[in-house]
Amino acid sequence: MVSIGELSQQTGVSTQAIRYYEQIKLLPAPKRADNSYREYDDSDVERLQFVKRARQLDFALGDIAEILAFRDQNEPPCQYVMNVMAQQISAIEERVADLQRLRDELATLHRAGLTMPEDIEMKQCVCHLIKTGLSNEVGNDE
Repeated sequence: MVSIGELSQQTGVSTQAIRYYEQIKLLPAPKRADNSYREYDDSDVERLQFVKRARQLDFALGDIAEILAFRDQNEPPCQYVMNVMAQQISAIEERVADLQRLRDELATLHRAGLTMPEDIEMKQCVCHLIKTGLSNEVGNDE
């Protein structure tokens, strides 16, 4: 049996997060020592390590709770986990595409801004392009 501080050290999860995970039922209510201190066993360490790793993989707390519920009911969560991972991969691919579009737009604005004067009124400088968009400025030049 280990204390909450020892559990925190073993898993790298803060005591505050451990208490929160207990509150939202990701971790079962711990046993209590005679002095009312929380006591955890190896199964709690293992469960918390799973929660920590799943969070590092950006699993939502609700998804982690669902996975653990399967496990607690002696049912394999594998298909559920595979579905969650497929959804996450799709969401990540969308975010990557969005970030690439953002990078490209910023790079284009930066290149255009290098050729523009500084303007306190922000009518002929890069700040104006941020407000109006580069495509509007290009359209006005034609």
